Amino acid sequence: MRSTKLLLVVVLLMLLSAPVGLCENIDPYEDDSQYAYGANVGWLNFEPNEGPGVTVTETELSGYVWGAQIGWINLDPNFGGVVNDGTGRLSGHAWGENVGWINFDPNVPDDPNRYGVTVDELGKFAGWAWGQNIGWINFNSAELFDQGVRACKVAFDDLANFTDHWLSIDPTSPGNLIAPTGVDEHDYAVFAWYWRCFCPDGWQLK
Repeated sequence: MRSTKLLLVVVLLMLLSAPVGLCENIDPYEDDSQYAYGANVGWLNFEPNEGPGVTVTETELSGYVWGAQIGWINLDPNFGGVVNDGTGRLSGHAWGENVGWINFDPNVPDDPNRYGVTVDELGKFAGWAWGQNIGWINFNSAELFDQGVRACKVAFDDLANFTDHWLSIDPTSPGNLIAPTGVDEHDYAVFAWYWRCFCPDGWQLK
């Protein structure tokens, strides 16, 4: 009962007190799983070294992709937008100033197969996007040196498991995110920010 109440408190604080800002959750294992490829535009980086990367949620993709040959591609749902139906099936359009619209759920005339982009339960992207001015963009990991694009996927069970461990009184627990004061309201705020950003460096989920 005490654990359940504490979990509810964390969720409430998470929604109310998380700092506002940009974050991305691509390439959680830091193995370069951040690239899609277009034959006409080269590699597209979902976690560039400079500028905002991409964040994947259950409802949308947001942020920017960088292509060395074509510049920035905007995924923001407020600007056309790429959306997630909650099962990992993506649709909608991204926008590149130099390349125009990119369709994440394209249809091929007289072909019943679906070629659109998906994100599976492990966060791995697959499928194809289509740009009228640049052609096909490949997200299939097996065809991209087993890299492709991968996002961190965090479920509610992960939150519950981590919270149970985090809310222990022991000041050496993972909950002591701002040393050396022990677990306090500042740690709640940091924890909320981490949760919204999904998988930050050093995130202990299981």
